[in-house]
Amino acid sequence: MRRLAAWLYDLLVVVSLLMVTGFIYFGLTSLALSMEWISLGPYEDTAALLSASHWYQLCLLAVALFFYCWFWRTSGQTIGMRAWRLRVQNTDGRRLRLAQCIIRAASALLGLGNFWILFNPHSKLALQDKIADCEVIVMSKELNKQLLDKK
Repeated sequence: MRRLAAWLYDLLVVVSLLMVTGFIYFGLTSLALSMEWISLGPYEDTAALLSASHWYQLCLLAVALFFYCWFWRTSGQTIGMRAWRLRVQNTDGRRLRLAQCIIRAASALLGLGNFWILFNPHSKLALQDKIADCEVIVMSKELNKQLLDKK
C-alpha cells in the first residue's frame, strides 16, 4: 500500500511537470508559428500539430524520466517515497547508477510493475526492482527524518 500511495503522490507531481512542459512547448510553438518559422501544414491548430509531433512526445517522456532518475540517483527517494518513508537502493545500500534508474523507469510499466509483488509476496520485489537489480526499503521514522534534515 505504501508503494501505491507513493506512486499516487509522484503521479500528481509528474502530471504537474508535464502540464508546465506542455504550456512552455505550446507557447514556443505558437511563437514560432507567429514568426512564421514553422507552419501548421495539414494540421488545423497548434494543439493538433503538437499531438502529432514526435519531438513533443519525446520531450514529455524525457521530463518524466528526468524526474524519476534525478530523485532515485541523488537520494533514492522521490517526493512520494519521502512522504511514505520508502527508499530505492542497491542491495548493498548504495544509490542507484544512472543506467539502473533508466532501466527501472522503463520496466516499471507506468507503475503496473508494482503488481508483481502480489504474485511474489515472499520476495517483496516489484518487476522494476527485479529487472534493475535493486530494492525498495521502508525506513524508520528517525532515519527518514535524518535524511530530510540533511537537505
